Amino acid sequence: MSLTFHWFLPTYGDSRHLVGGGHGLQAGTAGGARPATLDYLGQIARSAEQLGFDGALTPAGAWCEDAWLTTAMLVEQTRRLKFLVAFRPGLLSPTLGAQMAATYQRHSNGRLLLNVVVGGESHEQRSYGDFLDKDARYARADEFLTIVRRLWAGETVDFDGAHERVEGAVLGRLPEPAPPIYLGGSSPAAGTVTAKHVDVYLTWGEPPAAVAQKIAWIRALAEAEGRTVRFGIRLHVITRDRSEQAWAEAQRLLDGLDPATISRVQAGLARSESEGQKRMLALHGGSKDELEVAPNLWAGVGLVRGGAGTALVGSHEEVAERIAEYHALGIDEFVLSGHPHLEEAYWFGEGVLPLLRRRGLWEHPAGAADVDERAAVPFAPTARPKAEAAS
Repeated sequence: MSLTFHWFLPTYGDSRHLVGGGHGLQAGTAGGARPATLDYLGQIARSAEQLGFDGALTPAGAWCEDAWLTTAMLVEQTRRLKFLVAFRPGLLSPTLGAQMAATYQRHSNGRLLLNVVVGGESHEQRSYGDFLDKDARYARADEFLTIVRRLWAGETVDFDGAHERVEGAVLGRLPEPAPPIYLGGSSPAAGTVTAKHVDVYLTWGEPPAAVAQKIAWIRALAEAEGRTVRFGIRLHVITRDRSEQAWAEAQRLLDGLDPATISRVQAGLARSESEGQKRMLALHGGSKDELEVAPNLWAGVGLVRGGAGTALVGSHEEVAERIAEYHALGIDEFVLSGHPHLEEAYWFGEGVLPLLRRRGLWEHPAGAADVDERAAVPFAPTARPKAEAAS
């Protein structure tokens, strides 16, 4: 089975640094913010598609643009790329959510993937009018997905639960195909919902031993429900021709972090209700010291960013080897990102993907005709037709 790779759309903006424009930049150093315009996000999406990424994750939250609307606008700028849209059950009715997904599939030719996010922070949920606690949000997600799955199967649904209630719900047109459902979570409630409803379970980038434990946990829960689940991992990447170049880039990102910003962000993340966030914080303890928490796994991102806080750092060969190791544990999908997202997509797409293809672990989603073997080697100009050369 070929590995699947997704990239990331930074709908909150992008830059050459982990936060803002960087701290203490020297004169003549490249910097500056890149707003999350459709032009820039489209540039990332088209590049990811050309390089061989299967899809692109788009986040949800008060700190970024709306994922549904943004990706719907980007569909026309791409041909094949799928959009892994994060959404929060409970902020809309299950019937409307099922209908929106069906419409998206029809107009995009089946390019929607859904990433269920119940919300790890109650204060943010309350700003949207959602006053349930975390366990209740997972219970609501269970009911929501039960209704949605039945609607996608063509049923007329009557449902009266603790959180969701519908009568005579039915879809006029079904999604073709039904969008795969992704979910990430480290709490017992997340495991329950995953086992019953989810197609792909996502873990943040923890060391391999911890990832193996999560896979075993979810696999056992799913088997008890008579289901199988695929597994994916969410990571940042810094990959270069030589290992020392990649680690120098990681150090550059680290040098751009203001100690006051680290302290402020860590204080906020320490109050998080998310079990996954707690596991990310435990990897670095808020310190810049000893950030390589496993071979080529760097926890520096988590000093100033919530969510996925680790990056694979190293040469193209080293990063390919780490990916092969995660795959051996059971990981088949990789959701990746880098700063800035446009350039790092090319470093990975032209450096690592060709190595994985040669190992027989990956094939370009568009087929061999779209794969240029020269992408993995230094640029070599070729002769152009005279008409093109004169243009």
